[in-house]
Amino acid sequence: MDVMEILRESVDRSASDVLISAGAPITFHIHGALHPLDPDWILSGSETQNLVYQFLTMEQRKHFEMERELDVGYHVPDLARFRVSVYQQRGTVAAVLRLVPLDIPSYDAIGLSERVLMQMVNVPHGLLLVTGPTGVGKSTTIASYIEYLNTAHGVPKHIITIEDPIEFMFRSKVCLIDQREMGFDTMSYPRGLKAALRQMPHIIFVGEMRDRDTMEIALTAAETGNIVISTLSTQSAAKTINRIIDVFPLEHQAEIRTRLSLTLKVVVSQTLLRRIDGPGRVCAREVMFVNSPISNLIREGKVHQINNAIATHYRDGMMLLDDALLSFYEQGVVDYVDVVTRIQDPEKMKGLKRR
Repeated sequence: MDVMEILRESVDRSASDVLISAGAPITFHIHGALHPLDPDWILSGSETQNLVYQFLTMEQRKHFEMERELDVGYHVPDLARFRVSVYQQRGTVAAVLRLVPLDIPSYDAIGLSERVLMQMVNVPHGLLLVTGPTGVGKSTTIASYIEYLNTAHGVPKHIITIEDPIEFMFRSKVCLIDQREMGFDTMSYPRGLKAALRQMPHIIFVGEMRDRDTMEIALTAAETGNIVISTLSTQSAAKTINRIIDVFPLEHQAEIRTRLSLTLKVVVSQTLLRRIDGPGRVCAREVMFVNSPISNLIREGKVHQINNAIATHYRDGMMLLDDALLSFYEQGVVDYVDVVTRIQDPEKMKGLKRR
């Protein structure tokens, strides 16, 4: 079986990831579970290298052999795009390929409510964050938001993305969209973000706020009238705020709290759960819109009170992740164990009957 057959099979079986590692069969990640493609085909080190190197150019191979790690995009026309993470384990080449559909899903197809989408769309400037663990669809949520702007009637916007690597491929329609890939079009997130400020952007998508420099420039960009949207690997709105503040030295944290209270507009924290009412997975989301009370809590360092503020303003469309999880459980959509492992306030599980 050659590489193209493997990739086509992964698409046909609705896999989200393909895992290639010596000493194991090629494995598909399907709806949260691992499935070997052929349990009898145990890959050798030479086989993994031969398979993985088919995704890489000569220049990329040289880079990997020097650095032992590499992230690239791989496009298969009329099939899919793959985000390829290549690494070395036990002296052999390994890789995980994340499948990125060619068609960008609509907001309703990924379970994002129109109310939340409109709140994001109507932000005139500031910082929008989509957070959660790896592999929960953060990039997909942002892509749906960008594509809505790109197809909806309204004022055309210049959107610049800085990604590592490029995942969804946009075609300029209503908006003019420029996509820059790390290592090819720009050398780093901070460098690409600084340059974007001179390129007349309306919206800047930064693939991930990985470090203090990126966060600092993102705050500055949001303060100067741009919309900046990015991701973090945090699991709630409150933890997201603490993560950003804690990256900075103690003597600067009061200033960062003030700046964040003025620039942060929306935080969507999400997780994926396996459905028990049918195939596939469902996305549970915590949603926080930064209103005056929440802005004050951020500025005053009372982040521990934010969950209460979100719960109080549920009529405004806000929701805690725990409440989203419990709602799916009560509807019979997800399993009890999956909820227990993700819920943040165990007190909410008391009195809940296990099916």
